[in-house]
Amino acid sequence: MRRFVPIALLLIVLLLTGCAAGGNDAIIGALSTSASTKAVTTSGTTQTFAATTASTTTTSTTTVSTTAASTTAAPESTYSPSDGIDADGFYSGVRALDYVTLPDLDALTIPADVHTPTDDAIQEKISAILANYASAEQITDRAVEDGDTVCIDFVGSIDGVEFEGGNTRGQGTIVTIGVTNYIDDFLQQLIGHKPGETVNVEVTFPEDYGKENLNGKDAVFVTEIHYIAGEEILPTFDDAFVAENLSASYGWNTADDVRTAISESLRTSGIRKYIETYLMENTTVRELPAAVLDYQKGALINYYKTYAAYYSVTFEEFISGAAGVDNVQELLAKHEEDITRNATLELIKQAVAEQNGFTCDDAALAAYFLEKSGTEDYSSYLSTYGEGYLRNLVLSENTMAYLTENAKLA
Repeated sequence: MRRFVPIALLLIVLLLTGCAAGGNDAIIGALSTSASTKAVTTSGTTQTFAATTASTTTTSTTTVSTTAASTTAAPESTYSPSDGIDADGFYSGVRALDYVTLPDLDALTIPADVHTPTDDAIQEKISAILANYASAEQITDRAVEDGDTVCIDFVGSIDGVEFEGGNTRGQGTIVTIGVTNYIDDFLQQLIGHKPGETVNVEVTFPEDYGKENLNGKDAVFVTEIHYIAGEEILPTFDDAFVAENLSASYGWNTADDVRTAISESLRTSGIRKYIETYLMENTTVRELPAAVLDYQKGALINYYKTYAAYYSVTFEEFISGAAGVDNVQELLAKHEEDITRNATLELIKQAVAEQNGFTCDDAALAAYFLEKSGTEDYSSYLSTYGEGYLRNLVLSENTMAYLTENAKLA
């Protein structure tokens, strides 16, 4: 289980101004069909939780027997990522080699198609970067039609008094008529009007909307139509684009720099996933100790608790909306396969570290952070994650680096 990676090579952040795809909190609060259920998207939950376990599910032939004594309750606010990890960075009370029989690591060979990214794979990543900087054609010379995607701003009021959550505050929001779900016939009332017009949209909130001051009330939204979104326009990928948009943040100055970085990233991730799959499929795991399983369970629960706090809802409300479950037991059951896989892989990697006598002292910690972030000062991470977690992280990463460096390339 890893929730902390100091440097993400291809993390491209798009700062949107004006109309933003997906809307904003005002839309969610004022116009969704129900205020009692927040619109929370967690499609990346499993991927985030399994960040170092290749995120994609693999069929494993590993023999596993879980320890019946494993029990986990929802962690309290005192949860720390270092809970359950000892001062050396290993799972507390666990000697992994007592539970697993490792395969012949000298026989590990990486196929050429794994460590040699294709031109198509590299171009796919470039296209993904360009998509973050794409702009939509802004159509302003015709009326809005059903099915159009439009950029609008609005201010909502009841009996002439504006209410909380009913104002886009001039930031703009992108909606699609017939697709975006607003109350009543809000969006349909835009049909036939042209960009540049301001429309008084009259709607009635549902009786069971979920907010006492809005339930069943008639409201008026003064709505300005900015433009109709047309075809997506991608920027040209060349040295000028890289220098303007990517150089300052990533140190890339030319298009070839980006291609080289992407190629190396694909190569590294491909090799890592292959090695993890090899370990899972060729290691015999006689038993999964409760300490490792419980660590994964606690981390997963804390992940959901963190996001519940972020969205200002209770843990139960969040897991109900995000995972479709009612309690911790159902949440753990839903993620049982991921939990077991993560715990298995973590146990195997610890066994590799034990077999090779790997340790993580202060010098190793400093060296890791110097390489990854350019400084030996990791005090801020230490206060957030704890010493045990950081040592466990470095041990795990160094173990994978060892396996990568010693694997044969076909």
